[in-house]
Amino acid sequence: MERNQLRRQVALTRQSLFDQGFLDDQFIQLEDLQDDANPNFVEEVVTLYYRDSARLINNIEKALSVYNFLSFPSLLDFLVQQHFYIGAKKVKAECTLFREYCRAGNGEGCTRTFQQIKKEYATLKGKLEAYFQVLFHLMLPLSSLISQ
Repeated sequence: MERNQLRRQVALTRQSLFDQGFLDDQFIQLEDLQDDANPNFVEEVVTLYYRDSARLINNIEKALSVYNFLSFPSLLDFLVQQHFYIGAKKVKAECTLFREYCRAGNGEGCTRTFQQIKKEYATLKGKLEAYFQVLFHLMLPLSSLISQ
């Protein structure tokens, strides 16, 4: 694939993440922190996000299996913060709904919404992995794509 075609693919992939509602403006702010001195900053932050949030999701799943609603607020707050930092718009929205069900003590709603959190989380992960893979092949600094 020629370089210009790869560049277009990266730009279209990135834009589709916003158009489809997977990411919000927080991701742009994260990109703004990336520079030539730290060219993989966004990818590193996203990698840390997935490492930390996978652990949180596992802990919530364990608590959910015994309907331990008391442990949810602190786990949820941290999970929502994780999604906020990278701008994971759909996952944040599902976490907000999950929090409402937990506060109401609605076990069925919690279970159903938690499954949706995991689905949105996995979908975003796949899309971001594809995005970073194309970006890696292009070997372009992110800053050169953002201005387009």
